[in-house]
Amino acid sequence: MIRQLGCAALCAAAVAAHAGDAADTIHWVAQDAPPHFSFVQGHAPRSVAELGRGELDGFMRVLLPRMPGYRHEFVEVSTTRYEALSRSGQTLCSTLHVRTPARTDWAYFSHLFPPLASREVHVVLRRDTLARLTQQRMPEGRLVLADLLKRPELRPLLARDRAFGAQIDNLLAQHEVPRVTVGAQFSRRTLDMLRAGRMDYTLEYPAVVQDYLQRVGAPDALVALPVAEGLSTLLATVSCSRTPEGLRQIEAIDAAVRSLAREPDREAWVRQWRGGPLDAADMRRLNAYMDERGRSGPRIE
Repeated sequence: MIRQLGCAALCAAAVAAHAGDAADTIHWVAQDAPPHFSFVQGHAPRSVAELGRGELDGFMRVLLPRMPGYRHEFVEVSTTRYEALSRSGQTLCSTLHVRTPARTDWAYFSHLFPPLASREVHVVLRRDTLARLTQQRMPEGRLVLADLLKRPELRPLLARDRAFGAQIDNLLAQHEVPRVTVGAQFSRRTLDMLRAGRMDYTLEYPAVVQDYLQRVGAPDALVALPVAEGLSTLLATVSCSRTPEGLRQIEAIDAAVRSLAREPDREAWVRQWRGGPLDAADMRRLNAYMDERGRSGPRIE
């Protein structure tokens, strides 16, 4: 199995090794971004059985066995490498990448499940910075990111090539927000830099922050605050390289999602995915999404 991918030549060699059945093997982008996708064994999964049980890898654990005729391999690559390989004609797929207009130049997109509370973007800062933001919080405790970006004394820092959805991405594009290359472990490295004082705040999902703080044994070091713009939470997307093989693969993935949506015992696979029931609001969103998904045709762009 492929665990890491340092260059296009290595990927080409891996694909060539399966030349006889390449169309039957999906190579998935793997990044250690707990709790959404985790390297449970300390490395990229070597099989579906080694997938974690987070929001994304847990959903893959449910979905991929429902794709008869396909094998699945997992390749550790950064977002930059995913784009470069896709543009060079290699085929990879990913559940880790948000759809953006620029990414549709080199990848096909479909979607997997609706916005959940865990997918709402937050501002993350050190606890000692919290007092400086007290006056800017809305009555319900939210920050307005547009106002925060206007404060030159507060330094943001984001991972290079990270996308947060159209509303936040458009807002960030109006400001000079520093970006840093952090590779495939983007969340941990960015949060490490925040703790070390390299910047004053970053953007992240609250579940990622909670998992990180538990891992480093510093439960009170960072605070995650919701932002008004984060309410426009995104659908969970899946992408494949914009190649003929990538089109076939994303068509198969999309068909598997629609088949899953039509299964009668939805609560059973939700428990398998999430380890228990969703909260009531998230379950209502999921039921509405899956009911519509099961009735509709392919959703690929």
